[in-house]
Amino acid sequence: MKFRSRSSWLQAVGLTAALWSIASSMLHADSWPQWLGPQRDGVWREKGILEKFPEGGPKRIWRVELGAGYSGPAVAGGRVFVMDRQVPAEIPKPKSVFEASQIPGNERVLCFNEADGKLLWQHAYDCPYNVSYAAGPRTTPLVAGGRVFTLGTMGDLKCLDAATGRVVWERDFKKDFGLKVPHWGVSAHPLLDGRRLICLVGGEGSVAVAFDKDTGKELWRALSAKEPGYCPPTICELGGRRQLILWHAEAVNGLDPATGRVLWVEPWKLNYGMAIATPRPLGDRLFLSCFYNGSLMLRFQPGKDAPTVAWRTAKMSERDTTHLNCTMNTPVIDGGHIYGACSYGQYRCLRADSGERLWETFAPTSGKSERWGNAFTVKQGKRFFILSERGELIIAKLSPLGYEEISRAPLLEPDNRDPGRPVVWSHPAFANRRIYARNDHGLVCADLAEK
Repeated sequence: MKFRSRSSWLQAVGLTAALWSIASSMLHADSWPQWLGPQRDGVWREKGILEKFPEGGPKRIWRVELGAGYSGPAVAGGRVFVMDRQVPAEIPKPKSVFEASQIPGNERVLCFNEADGKLLWQHAYDCPYNVSYAAGPRTTPLVAGGRVFTLGTMGDLKCLDAATGRVVWERDFKKDFGLKVPHWGVSAHPLLDGRRLICLVGGEGSVAVAFDKDTGKELWRALSAKEPGYCPPTICELGGRRQLILWHAEAVNGLDPATGRVLWVEPWKLNYGMAIATPRPLGDRLFLSCFYNGSLMLRFQPGKDAPTVAWRTAKMSERDTTHLNCTMNTPVIDGGHIYGACSYGQYRCLRADSGERLWETFAPTSGKSERWGNAFTVKQGKRFFILSERGELIIAKLSPLGYEEISRAPLLEPDNRDPGRPVVWSHPAFANRRIYARNDHGLVCADLAEK
């Protein structure tokens, strides 16, 4: 292409840059490249999504075979990434899911073509397990800048080339940081902040570690705790300050994301180290919830070093709960109200300003009282898409007035029997007007586009 002048060349360059920016933003909007989506907030922002499911449920575009695991899929750049576990057929399952006996096997990172489910590459590595609930990996891959970052159940952090699966760099949390693998395995989804890949690790002085995303070099480490817990690191703007929230089994902590410097500590010792659900911000407040110890709302003020407790619920028995005791599901906050699944599957609504419970139902979780009854909730426009542990996809409206179900359809066969009943315990991805969800035998892609 020839240009008459330097100004016309600059105009063309500017137009090209603008088009690339638009294309990039469109790609970003149509992707689900990490835990809880593009902005890590559990919101699906695509338009043109169906209002109700057609008869027979959403059309399945493809299905592929998969090994077991709790790892949710990530979708980016026309590819779908997920992790699973392969165990030799002759290896018997533990008699009890609570056993943490040595189980040989491989973890795998798999990359599929988004259009048709064709396997493009896989990366497998030897990974014997010694954890309870040993089905497979827990964390969702994180895709950015032509790389995919994965974290396995026993603490294997890997950076792979997204196009080929080639290992760029890797770290072993047990070897490099003295991690004693938690009872339920390494489960906290990594967080990318600029050049820093921030992970919940464990070990003395290294509960939180930031790695250089390109080399794996350690940039900083912070915090000590006997149990690291399972909660993903998250970054929030609170009290006029951008801060990294690290919730481990002994305290909620605010850190400077750039340096790892500890800004404040709110002690909160948890039963069995069950810091799991991602903390959720609401203006100048931060909400946290866990199975045994209930909920905590922190309030931040500009110029103040540490937050104050706005309210917390009383510690009660696991059955005798009145507010919200989340296990695996991350609650959603919308319009000044909190929605999520409690310890026995009671899907509840709380007032965010006081913690008062307004209503409950078992409809979107287990259908009845079940220990760890679960559902994953994603906001889309003015309604919510909910994947129940029974493998049903639900469209519903949530408000302080109650739960209003719009449509429901079977999506996956619940086939993980670790809790003593068949469940689907893996968070889905929403991208390209589709849903991507897995159980212990397969990964499905279904159409959710408006016709």
